[in-house]
Amino acid sequence: MLVLTRKTGESIMVGDQIELKVLSVEGDQVKLGIVAPKSIKVHRSEVYQAIQQQNKEALNVSQSLLEQFSKKTF
Repeated sequence: MLVLTRKTGESIMVGDQIELKVLSVEGDQVKLGIVAPKSIKVHRSEVYQAIQQQNKEALNVSQSLLEQFSKKTF
């Protein structure tokens, strides 16, 4: 893990297209601004983990349920 120290208003570049900017520090909270292309998804880690879990659960759909959907005409 790379650990860097930044002050309010300073930033960090990740590659050529992603900038992490420290907007403010208040007590134990740090507000970050993230500048990235729209094609790059940015999530809080707990949201990202929830998405990954939902994707895993979606893969566990039973074969019979999938067959039921394929037989229906809409």
